Amino acid sequence: MSTDYLKRILTSKVYDVAVETPLEPAPLLSQRISNAILFKREDTQPVFSFKLRGAYNKMANLPPAARARGVIAASAGNHAQGVALSARNLGCRAVIVMPTTTPQVKVDAVRRLGGEVVLAGESYSDAYAQAAKLEKAEKLTFVHPFDDPDVIAGQGTIGMEILRQHPGELDAVFVAIGGGGLISGVAAYIKQLRPEVKVIGVQTEDSDAMLRSVKAGRRVVLNDVGLFADGTAVKQVGAETFRLVKQYVDDFVVVDTDAICAAIKDVFQDTRSVLEPSGAMAVAGAKQYLAQHKWKNKTVVAITCGANMNFDRLRFVADRAEVGEMREAVFAVSMPEQRGSFRKFCELVGNRSVTEFNYRISDSARAHVFVGLQVASPAEPDKIASHFRKNGFDTLDLTHDEMAKTHLRHMVGGRSALTANEVLYRFEFPERPGALMRFLNSMKPEWNISLFHYRNQGADYGRILIGIQVPPSDKKQFKTFLEEVDYPYWNETENPAYKLFL
Repeated sequence: MSTDYLKRILTSKVYDVAVETPLEPAPLLSQRISNAILFKREDTQPVFSFKLRGAYNKMANLPPAARARGVIAASAGNHAQGVALSARNLGCRAVIVMPTTTPQVKVDAVRRLGGEVVLAGESYSDAYAQAAKLEKAEKLTFVHPFDDPDVIAGQGTIGMEILRQHPGELDAVFVAIGGGGLISGVAAYIKQLRPEVKVIGVQTEDSDAMLRSVKAGRRVVLNDVGLFADGTAVKQVGAETFRLVKQYVDDFVVVDTDAICAAIKDVFQDTRSVLEPSGAMAVAGAKQYLAQHKWKNKTVVAITCGANMNFDRLRFVADRAEVGEMREAVFAVSMPEQRGSFRKFCELVGNRSVTEFNYRISDSARAHVFVGLQVASPAEPDKIASHFRKNGFDTLDLTHDEMAKTHLRHMVGGRSALTANEVLYRFEFPERPGALMRFLNSMKPEWNISLFHYRNQGADYGRILIGIQVPPSDKKQFKTFLEEVDYPYWNETENPAYKLFL
Protein backbone atom coordinates (compact mmCIF):
# COMPACT_ATOMS: atom_id res chain seq x y z
CA MET A 1 0.00 0.00 0.00
CA SER A 2 2.90 2.41 0.76
CA THR A 3 4.47 2.26 -2.69
CA ASP A 4 0.96 2.32 -4.11
CA TYR A 5 0.49 5.82 -2.63
CA LEU A 6 3.76 7.03 -4.10
CA LYS A 7 2.60 5.85 -7.50
CA ARG A 8 -0.88 7.30 -7.00
CA ILE A 9 0.55 10.70 -6.08
CA LEU A 10 3.11 10.76 -8.90
CA THR A 11 0.42 9.89 -11.43
CA SER A 12 -2.33 12.14 -10.03
CA LYS A 13 -4.22 14.14 -12.63
CA VAL A 14 -4.64 17.28 -10.56
CA TYR A 15 -2.91 19.73 -12.91
CA ASP A 16 -5.70 19.80 -15.48
CA VAL A 17 -7.47 22.12 -13.06
CA ALA A 18 -5.24 22.85 -10.04
CA VAL A 19 -2.09 24.97 -10.15
CA GLU A 20 1.33 24.38 -8.62
CA THR A 21 1.15 26.85 -5.76
CA PRO A 22 4.14 28.93 -4.62
CA LEU A 23 6.29 28.11 -1.61
CA GLU A 24 6.96 31.57 -0.23
CA PRO A 25 9.24 32.79 2.57
CA ALA A 26 7.59 34.79 5.36
CA PRO A 27 10.36 37.26 6.31
CA LEU A 28 8.52 39.20 9.03
CA LEU A 29 7.27 36.12 10.89
CA SER A 30 10.57 34.28 10.37
CA GLN A 31 12.50 37.11 11.98
CA ARG A 32 10.16 37.27 14.93
CA ILE A 33 10.27 33.53 15.71
CA SER A 34 14.00 33.07 14.89
CA ASN A 35 13.27 30.28 12.39
CA ALA A 36 12.78 30.29 8.63
CA ILE A 37 9.11 29.62 7.91
CA LEU A 38 7.77 29.09 4.39
CA PHE A 39 4.10 29.25 3.41
CA LYS A 40 2.83 26.66 0.93
CA ARG A 41 0.15 28.85 -0.61
CA GLU A 42 -2.78 26.51 -1.26
CA ASP A 43 -5.02 29.50 -0.59
CA THR A 44 -4.10 30.68 -4.12
CA GLN A 45 -5.82 27.76 -5.88
CA PRO A 46 -8.72 28.67 -8.24
CA VAL A 47 -11.25 27.88 -5.46
CA PHE A 48 -8.96 29.33 -2.73
CA SER A 49 -8.43 25.89 -1.16
CA PHE A 50 -6.44 22.67 -1.63
CA LYS A 51 -9.67 20.62 -1.81
CA LEU A 52 -9.72 20.96 -5.59
CA ARG A 53 -6.78 18.55 -5.95
CA GLY A 54 -8.34 15.52 -4.29
CA ALA A 55 -11.81 16.05 -5.74
CA TYR A 56 -10.49 16.32 -9.30
CA ASN A 57 -8.16 13.34 -8.99
CA LYS A 58 -11.01 11.17 -7.70
CA MET A 59 -13.34 12.24 -10.51
CA ALA A 60 -10.72 12.06 -13.27
CA ASN A 61 -9.97 8.44 -12.28
CA LEU A 62 -13.61 7.30 -12.43
CA PRO A 63 -14.58 4.85 -15.19
CA PRO A 64 -16.12 6.76 -18.13
CA ALA A 65 -19.57 5.25 -17.50
CA ALA A 66 -19.58 6.34 -13.84
CA ARG A 67 -18.39 9.84 -14.75
CA ALA A 68 -21.12 10.09 -17.38
CA ARG A 69 -23.77 9.39 -14.72
CA GLY A 70 -22.33 12.15 -12.52
CA VAL A 71 -21.04 12.63 -8.99
CA ILE A 72 -22.50 13.71 -5.67
CA ALA A 73 -20.96 15.27 -2.56
CA ALA A 74 -22.16 16.56 0.79
CA SER A 75 -20.42 19.76 1.85
CA ALA A 76 -21.04 23.29 3.02
CA GLY A 77 -17.60 24.56 2.18
CA ASN A 78 -14.42 24.16 0.18
CA HIS A 79 -14.99 20.54 -0.90
CA ALA A 80 -18.26 21.58 -2.56
CA GLN A 81 -16.51 24.17 -4.70
CA GLY A 82 -13.71 21.75 -5.58
CA VAL A 83 -16.18 19.10 -6.77
CA ALA A 84 -18.21 21.66 -8.75
CA LEU A 85 -15.20 23.11 -10.55
CA SER A 86 -13.79 19.63 -11.25
CA ALA A 87 -17.13 18.54 -12.74
CA ARG A 88 -17.26 21.60 -14.96
CA ASN A 89 -13.78 20.82 -16.32
CA LEU A 90 -14.61 17.16 -16.84
CA GLY A 91 -18.00 17.91 -18.39
CA CYS A 92 -19.97 15.83 -15.93
CA ARG A 93 -22.91 16.41 -13.62
CA ALA A 94 -22.24 17.34 -9.99
CA VAL A 95 -24.91 17.36 -7.29
CA ILE A 96 -23.87 19.05 -4.06
CA VAL A 97 -26.06 18.51 -1.00
CA MET A 98 -25.67 21.42 1.42
CA PRO A 99 -27.40 22.11 4.76
CA THR A 100 -30.21 24.66 4.59
CA THR A 101 -28.14 26.76 6.99
CA THR A 102 -25.25 27.20 4.53
CA PRO A 103 -24.46 30.92 3.99
CA GLN A 104 -25.87 32.11 0.67
CA VAL A 105 -22.42 33.22 -0.52
CA LYS A 106 -21.27 29.56 -0.50
CA VAL A 107 -24.42 28.30 -2.21
CA ASP A 108 -24.01 30.94 -4.92
CA ALA A 109 -20.33 30.04 -5.40
CA VAL A 110 -21.18 26.37 -6.06
CA ARG A 111 -23.96 27.31 -8.49
CA ARG A 112 -21.65 29.69 -10.38
CA LEU A 113 -19.29 26.76 -10.92
CA GLY A 114 -22.12 24.70 -12.41
CA GLY A 115 -22.98 22.52 -9.42
CA GLU A 116 -26.59 21.48 -8.79
CA VAL A 117 -27.29 22.51 -5.20
CA VAL A 118 -29.73 20.49 -3.10
CA LEU A 119 -30.49 22.04 0.30
CA ALA A 120 -31.35 19.42 2.94
CA GLY A 121 -31.42 19.40 6.74
CA GLU A 122 -29.76 21.71 9.22
CA SER A 123 -26.37 19.99 9.62
CA TYR A 124 -23.68 18.23 7.63
CA SER A 125 -24.99 14.89 8.95
CA ASP A 126 -28.44 15.65 7.51
CA ALA A 127 -26.90 16.66 4.18
CA TYR A 128 -24.76 13.51 4.11
CA ALA A 129 -27.84 11.30 4.73
CA GLN A 130 -29.68 12.97 1.84
CA ALA A 131 -26.62 12.59 -0.40
CA ALA A 132 -26.53 8.86 0.36
CA LYS A 133 -30.18 8.54 -0.73
CA LEU A 134 -29.62 10.47 -3.96
CA GLU A 135 -26.45 8.48 -4.69
CA LYS A 136 -28.45 5.26 -4.82
CA ALA A 137 -31.57 6.68 -6.44
CA GLU A 138 -29.74 8.41 -9.29
CA LYS A 139 -26.73 6.03 -9.54
CA LEU A 140 -24.24 8.82 -8.84
CA THR A 141 -20.70 8.35 -7.49
CA PHE A 142 -20.03 9.79 -4.04
CA VAL A 143 -16.89 11.95 -3.79
CA HIS A 144 -15.74 11.74 -0.18
CA PRO A 145 -14.03 14.85 1.23
CA PHE A 146 -11.13 12.91 2.75
CA ASP A 147 -11.44 9.14 3.21
CA ASP A 148 -10.68 7.93 -0.32
CA PRO A 149 -7.31 6.83 -1.78
CA ASP A 150 -7.67 8.98 -4.92
CA VAL A 151 -8.65 12.03 -2.85
CA ILE A 152 -5.70 11.42 -0.49
CA ALA A 153 -3.32 11.02 -3.45
CA GLY A 154 -4.54 14.26 -5.00
CA GLN A 155 -3.79 16.13 -1.78
CA GLY A 156 -0.42 14.33 -1.63
CA THR A 157 0.75 16.28 -4.68
CA ILE A 158 1.26 19.19 -2.26
CA GLY A 159 4.00 17.18 -0.53
CA MET A 160 5.53 16.37 -3.91
CA GLU A 161 5.63 20.08 -4.80
CA ILE A 162 7.16 21.06 -1.45
CA LEU A 163 10.11 18.68 -1.87
CA ARG A 164 10.62 19.75 -5.46
CA GLN A 165 10.43 23.46 -4.64
CA HIS A 166 12.67 23.17 -1.59
CA PRO A 167 15.31 20.47 -2.16
CA GLY A 168 17.55 21.90 0.60
CA GLU A 169 17.48 21.44 4.35
CA LEU A 170 13.97 21.10 5.73
CA ASP A 171 13.15 20.28 9.35
CA ALA A 172 9.35 20.01 9.46
CA VAL A 173 6.10 20.45 7.56
CA PHE A 174 3.02 21.56 9.52
CA VAL A 175 -0.40 20.48 8.25
CA ALA A 176 -3.93 21.22 9.51
CA ILE A 177 -6.06 18.14 10.25
CA GLY A 178 -9.82 17.79 9.92
CA GLY A 179 -10.75 14.40 8.49
CA GLY A 180 -7.10 13.72 7.66
CA GLY A 181 -7.04 13.70 3.85
CA LEU A 182 -4.48 16.47 3.45
CA ILE A 183 -1.96 15.28 6.03
CA SER A 184 -2.31 11.63 4.93
CA GLY A 185 -1.33 12.42 1.36
CA VAL A 186 1.45 14.88 2.28
CA ALA A 187 2.94 12.54 4.91
CA ALA A 188 2.73 9.43 2.71
CA TYR A 189 4.86 11.20 0.11
CA ILE A 190 7.34 13.12 2.27
CA LYS A 191 8.12 10.37 4.80
CA GLN A 192 8.99 7.87 2.07
CA LEU A 193 11.33 10.21 0.19
CA ARG A 194 12.67 12.40 3.03
CA PRO A 195 12.10 10.45 6.28
CA GLU A 196 14.21 12.95 8.25
CA VAL A 197 11.62 15.68 7.63
CA LYS A 198 9.05 15.75 10.45
CA VAL A 199 5.39 15.89 9.45
CA ILE A 200 3.43 17.49 12.28
CA GLY A 201 -0.35 17.62 12.46
CA VAL A 202 -2.20 20.64 13.82
CA GLN A 203 -5.63 20.42 15.43
CA THR A 204 -7.87 22.79 17.35
CA GLU A 205 -8.52 22.04 21.00
CA ASP A 206 -12.26 21.65 20.33
CA SER A 207 -11.99 19.50 17.15
CA ASP A 208 -9.12 17.09 17.86
CA ALA A 209 -10.64 13.81 16.67
CA MET A 210 -7.43 12.58 15.00
CA LEU A 211 -5.20 13.16 18.02
CA ARG A 212 -7.69 11.49 20.34
CA SER A 213 -8.01 8.57 17.94
CA VAL A 214 -4.24 8.06 17.74
CA LYS A 215 -3.99 8.15 21.54
CA ALA A 216 -6.88 5.70 21.91
CA GLY A 217 -5.63 3.38 19.16
CA ARG A 218 -9.03 3.50 17.45
CA ARG A 219 -11.22 6.03 15.69
CA VAL A 220 -13.18 7.95 18.29
CA VAL A 221 -16.31 10.02 17.66
CA LEU A 222 -16.47 13.48 19.24
CA ASN A 223 -19.80 14.45 20.78
CA ASP A 224 -19.51 17.93 19.32
CA VAL A 225 -16.91 20.04 17.55
CA GLY A 226 -15.97 23.69 17.70
CA LEU A 227 -17.24 25.75 14.80
CA PHE A 228 -14.71 28.58 14.54
CA ALA A 229 -12.33 26.58 12.33
CA ASP A 230 -15.27 25.06 10.47
CA GLY A 231 -13.16 23.60 7.66
CA THR A 232 -11.56 21.14 10.09
CA ALA A 233 -14.58 20.55 12.37
CA VAL A 234 -14.89 16.77 11.93
CA LYS A 235 -16.41 14.46 14.55
CA GLN A 236 -14.76 11.28 13.21
CA VAL A 237 -11.71 10.90 10.99
CA GLY A 238 -11.54 8.47 8.07
CA ALA A 239 -10.51 4.82 8.38
CA GLU A 240 -7.82 5.12 5.71
CA THR A 241 -6.62 8.54 6.87
CA PHE A 242 -6.34 7.21 10.43
CA ARG A 243 -4.20 4.30 9.20
CA LEU A 244 -1.87 6.58 7.26
CA VAL A 245 -1.54 9.16 10.04
CA LYS A 246 -0.58 6.43 12.54
CA GLN A 247 2.04 5.21 10.09
CA TYR A 248 3.59 8.47 8.91
CA VAL A 249 2.84 11.48 11.13
CA ASP A 250 5.57 12.29 13.65
CA ASP A 251 3.82 14.56 16.12
CA PHE A 252 0.81 16.76 16.85
CA VAL A 253 0.21 20.23 18.23
CA VAL A 254 -3.13 21.60 19.46
CA VAL A 255 -3.98 25.30 19.05
CA ASP A 256 -6.79 27.52 20.32
CA THR A 257 -8.93 30.20 18.70
CA ASP A 258 -6.68 33.05 19.81
CA ALA A 259 -3.59 31.41 18.29
CA ILE A 260 -5.42 30.94 14.96
CA CYS A 261 -6.54 34.58 14.92
CA ALA A 262 -2.96 35.70 15.57
CA ALA A 263 -1.76 33.45 12.72
CA ILE A 264 -4.30 34.99 10.31
CA LYS A 265 -2.79 38.37 11.19
CA ASP A 266 0.77 37.05 10.76
CA VAL A 267 0.03 35.75 7.27
CA PHE A 268 -1.69 39.01 6.34
CA GLN A 269 1.34 41.03 7.43
CA ASP A 270 3.70 38.94 5.27
CA THR A 271 1.45 38.35 2.24
CA ARG A 272 -1.51 40.77 2.43
CA SER A 273 -3.74 37.70 2.07
CA VAL A 274 -6.54 36.82 4.50
CA LEU A 275 -6.81 33.12 5.40
CA GLU A 276 -9.86 31.39 6.80
CA PRO A 277 -9.38 29.96 10.33
CA SER A 278 -8.64 26.39 9.17
CA GLY A 279 -6.29 27.79 6.52
CA ALA A 280 -4.16 29.44 9.22
CA MET A 281 -4.00 26.47 11.60
CA ALA A 282 -0.67 25.18 10.27
CA VAL A 283 0.94 28.58 10.84
CA ALA A 284 -0.45 28.75 14.38
CA GLY A 285 0.77 25.21 15.03
CA ALA A 286 4.26 25.95 13.67
CA LYS A 287 4.64 29.01 15.90
CA GLN A 288 3.49 27.12 18.97
CA TYR A 289 5.55 23.98 18.31
CA LEU A 290 8.75 25.93 17.63
CA ALA A 291 8.31 27.89 20.85
CA GLN A 292 7.46 24.85 22.97
CA HIS A 293 10.43 22.85 21.67
CA LYS A 294 12.77 25.85 21.70
CA TRP A 295 13.73 25.36 18.05
CA LYS A 296 16.03 28.03 16.62
CA ASN A 297 17.40 28.56 13.09
CA LYS A 298 15.31 25.70 11.68
CA THR A 299 13.50 25.68 8.34
CA VAL A 300 9.82 24.69 8.37
CA VAL A 301 6.87 24.78 5.98
CA ALA A 302 3.27 25.60 6.95
CA ILE A 303 0.56 24.75 4.43
CA THR A 304 -1.85 27.70 4.21
CA CYS A 305 -4.71 25.55 3.03
CA GLY A 306 -7.70 27.85 2.54
CA ALA A 307 -8.90 31.44 2.23
CA ASN A 308 -12.68 31.23 2.00
CA MET A 309 -13.19 33.70 4.82
CA ASN A 310 -16.53 35.23 5.70
CA PHE A 311 -15.73 38.97 5.66
CA ASP A 312 -17.95 39.68 8.69
CA ARG A 313 -15.83 37.29 10.74
CA LEU A 314 -12.82 39.61 10.48
CA ARG A 315 -14.19 41.72 13.34
CA PHE A 316 -13.89 38.76 15.70
CA VAL A 317 -10.46 37.79 14.32
CA ALA A 318 -9.12 41.31 14.87
CA ASP A 319 -10.48 41.34 18.44
CA ARG A 320 -8.75 38.10 19.33
CA ALA A 321 -5.49 38.32 17.35
CA GLU A 322 -3.84 40.57 19.92
CA VAL A 323 -4.54 38.10 22.73
CA GLY A 324 -3.42 35.17 20.58
CA GLU A 325 -0.05 36.79 20.02
CA MET A 326 0.07 37.80 23.69
CA ARG A 327 0.03 41.42 22.58
CA GLU A 328 -2.91 42.09 24.90
CA ALA A 329 -3.44 41.06 28.51
CA VAL A 330 -6.83 41.48 30.19
CA PHE A 331 -7.36 42.07 33.92
CA ALA A 332 -10.13 42.56 36.46
CA VAL A 333 -8.99 44.98 39.14
CA SER A 334 -10.80 45.86 42.38
CA MET A 335 -10.04 49.18 44.01
CA PRO A 336 -11.18 50.87 47.22
CA GLU A 337 -13.87 53.45 46.51
CA GLN A 338 -12.02 56.41 47.98
CA ARG A 339 -10.65 59.67 46.68
CA GLY A 340 -7.48 59.22 44.61
CA SER A 341 -7.81 55.45 43.95
CA PHE A 342 -8.67 55.85 40.29
CA ARG A 343 -5.77 58.28 39.71
CA LYS A 344 -3.34 55.99 41.57
CA PHE A 345 -4.34 53.02 39.43
CA CYS A 346 -3.88 55.01 36.22
CA GLU A 347 -0.40 56.00 37.42
CA LEU A 348 0.42 52.29 37.92
CA VAL A 349 -0.65 51.58 34.33
CA GLY A 350 1.85 54.27 33.33
CA ASN A 351 2.89 54.53 29.70
CA ARG A 352 1.49 51.17 28.65
CA SER A 353 -0.89 51.22 25.70
CA VAL A 354 -4.44 50.69 26.98
CA THR A 355 -6.66 48.62 24.65
CA GLU A 356 -9.77 48.69 26.85
CA PHE A 357 -10.86 50.36 30.08
CA ASN A 358 -14.22 49.78 31.79
CA TYR A 359 -14.88 51.23 35.25
CA ARG A 360 -17.92 50.43 37.40
CA ILE A 361 -18.59 51.45 40.99
CA SER A 362 -19.75 48.40 42.96
CA ASP A 363 -20.81 49.65 46.39
CA SER A 364 -19.75 52.27 48.89
CA ALA A 365 -16.53 50.37 49.58
CA ARG A 366 -15.26 49.17 46.19
CA ALA A 367 -15.17 49.74 42.44
CA HIS A 368 -14.09 47.36 39.67
CA VAL A 369 -12.07 47.96 36.52
CA PHE A 370 -11.91 45.72 33.44
CA VAL A 371 -8.72 46.74 31.64
CA GLY A 372 -6.81 45.53 28.56
CA LEU A 373 -3.13 46.40 28.18
CA GLN A 374 -0.66 45.79 25.37
CA VAL A 375 2.20 43.49 26.37
CA ALA A 376 5.39 42.39 24.67
CA SER A 377 5.85 38.86 26.04
CA PRO A 378 3.87 35.98 27.63
CA ALA A 379 5.62 36.65 30.96
CA GLU A 380 4.33 40.21 31.29
CA PRO A 381 0.74 39.59 32.48
CA ASP A 382 1.99 37.88 35.65
CA LYS A 383 4.36 40.78 36.37
CA ILE A 384 1.67 43.39 35.77
CA ALA A 385 -0.84 41.57 38.01
CA SER A 386 1.79 41.27 40.74
CA HIS A 387 2.61 44.98 40.41
CA PHE A 388 -1.05 45.94 40.84
CA ARG A 389 -1.46 43.65 43.87
CA LYS A 390 1.64 45.00 45.60
CA ASN A 391 0.13 48.47 45.35
CA GLY A 392 -3.13 47.49 47.01
CA PHE A 393 -5.32 46.49 44.05
CA ASP A 394 -6.82 42.99 44.03
CA THR A 395 -6.22 41.69 40.48
CA LEU A 396 -7.45 38.76 38.39
CA ASP A 397 -5.63 37.86 35.15
CA LEU A 398 -8.41 37.15 32.61
CA THR A 399 -6.16 36.83 29.55
CA HIS A 400 -7.13 33.19 29.05
CA ASP A 401 -10.74 33.43 30.25
CA GLU A 402 -13.07 32.71 27.29
CA MET A 403 -16.15 34.16 28.97
CA ALA A 404 -14.34 37.40 29.76
CA LYS A 405 -12.91 37.85 26.25
CA THR A 406 -16.08 36.96 24.34
CA HIS A 407 -18.78 38.46 26.54
CA LEU A 408 -17.69 40.29 29.68
CA ARG A 409 -15.62 42.97 27.95
CA HIS A 410 -18.77 44.10 26.12
CA MET A 411 -21.08 44.19 29.13
CA VAL A 412 -19.28 45.34 32.27
CA GLY A 413 -21.90 46.44 34.80
CA GLY A 414 -22.56 45.41 38.37
CA ARG A 415 -24.34 42.91 40.55
CA SER A 416 -28.12 43.08 40.76
CA ALA A 417 -30.12 42.63 43.95
CA LEU A 418 -32.78 40.73 41.99
CA THR A 419 -30.77 37.67 40.95
CA ALA A 420 -31.53 35.04 43.58
CA ASN A 421 -30.67 31.48 42.47
CA GLU A 422 -28.93 32.75 39.33
CA VAL A 423 -26.72 30.35 37.37
CA LEU A 424 -24.54 31.56 34.50
CA TYR A 425 -23.89 29.47 31.37
CA ARG A 426 -22.13 30.05 28.08
CA PHE A 427 -23.53 28.32 24.97
CA GLU A 428 -22.43 27.88 21.35
CA PHE A 429 -25.02 27.16 18.69
CA PRO A 430 -25.08 27.03 14.87
CA GLU A 431 -26.05 30.45 13.50
CA ARG A 432 -29.26 29.44 11.78
CA PRO A 433 -32.83 30.77 11.57
CA GLY A 434 -34.78 29.81 14.68
CA ALA A 435 -31.82 28.43 16.64
CA LEU A 436 -32.13 30.97 19.43
CA MET A 437 -35.91 30.47 19.72
CA ARG A 438 -35.43 26.71 19.85
CA PHE A 439 -33.10 27.24 22.77
CA LEU A 440 -35.48 29.58 24.63
CA ASN A 441 -38.56 27.44 23.97
CA SER A 442 -36.88 24.39 25.50
CA MET A 443 -36.60 26.18 28.87
CA LYS A 444 -39.25 25.97 31.56
CA PRO A 445 -41.37 29.15 31.42
CA GLU A 446 -40.95 29.54 35.22
CA TRP A 447 -37.19 30.01 34.84
CA ASN A 448 -36.51 33.71 34.62
CA ILE A 449 -33.73 34.98 32.34
CA SER A 450 -31.78 37.43 34.48
CA LEU A 451 -28.85 38.17 32.14
CA PHE A 452 -28.38 37.74 28.41
CA HIS A 453 -25.57 38.65 26.02
CA TYR A 454 -25.27 37.78 22.34
CA ARG A 455 -22.87 39.35 19.86
CA ASN A 456 -22.75 38.42 16.19
CA GLN A 457 -19.24 37.15 15.50
CA GLY A 458 -19.66 37.07 11.73
CA ALA A 459 -19.29 33.31 11.91
CA ASP A 460 -21.41 30.23 11.21
CA TYR A 461 -22.18 29.92 14.92
CA GLY A 462 -23.46 32.14 17.69
CA ARG A 463 -22.27 32.54 21.24
CA ILE A 464 -24.51 33.57 24.11
CA LEU A 465 -23.98 34.17 27.80
CA ILE A 466 -27.14 33.69 29.81
CA GLY A 467 -28.09 34.03 33.46
CA ILE A 468 -31.08 31.92 34.53
CA GLN A 469 -32.78 31.88 37.93
CA VAL A 470 -33.16 28.21 38.80
CA PRO A 471 -34.61 27.35 42.24
CA PRO A 472 -32.72 24.57 44.08
CA SER A 473 -35.74 22.28 43.66
CA ASP A 474 -35.38 22.55 39.84
CA LYS A 475 -31.70 21.58 39.61
CA LYS A 476 -32.47 18.12 38.27
CA GLN A 477 -34.81 19.48 35.61
CA PHE A 478 -32.23 22.07 34.64
CA LYS A 479 -29.62 19.36 34.15
CA THR A 480 -32.07 17.53 31.87
CA PHE A 481 -32.60 20.77 29.91
CA LEU A 482 -28.83 21.13 29.37
CA GLU A 483 -28.59 17.58 28.02
CA GLU A 484 -31.61 17.93 25.74
CA VAL A 485 -30.76 21.31 24.23
CA ASP A 486 -27.76 19.62 22.53
CA TYR A 487 -25.53 22.72 22.27
CA PRO A 488 -21.98 22.86 23.67
CA TYR A 489 -22.12 24.68 27.01
CA TRP A 490 -19.85 25.84 29.84
CA ASN A 491 -20.87 26.57 33.43
CA GLU A 492 -19.53 30.03 34.36
CA THR A 493 -21.39 30.36 37.68
CA GLU A 494 -18.17 30.15 39.70
CA ASN A 495 -16.13 32.34 37.36
CA PRO A 496 -14.63 35.05 39.60
CA ALA A 497 -14.97 37.69 36.86
CA TYR A 498 -18.74 37.07 36.80
CA LYS A 499 -18.88 37.62 40.54
CA LEU A 500 -17.03 40.91 40.20
CA PHE A 501 -18.73 42.52 37.21
CA LEU A 502 -22.09 40.88 36.55
